Amino acid sequence: MSPVSRRGANQAGTVIAIVADIMAVILGLWILMYLLDANRANDFVQVVHDAAAWLAGWSHDHGGLGVSPGEHSTFDEQWARDVAGYALAAVVYLFVGHAIANRINRH
Repeated sequence: MSPVSRRGANQAGTVIAIVADIMAVILGLWILMYLLDANRANDFVQVVHDAAAWLAGWSHDHGGLGVSPGEHSTFDEQWARDVAGYALAAVVYLFVGHAIANRINRH
């Protein structure tokens, strides 16, 4: 592989890793704000929440896993489900993003 295309592969891998890191930071920031009960009327908190909700939409609230139909979850169960959904998304973005970046950098 020529040095020019190798350098391009390194840059592409770096960009992918940085994007994955930024996505995980947004999710981590929302988890922190959620745990600290941040004021949701604040514009910054709302922007972070909207971005995190969009990023974690696939991993968040899968129809109340572990709760039978007709049964309501308690606040503690909902709190744990919310945090776990956002944390799962952050870990997946980090793992997959860095795996792709390493694969690109290797070849």
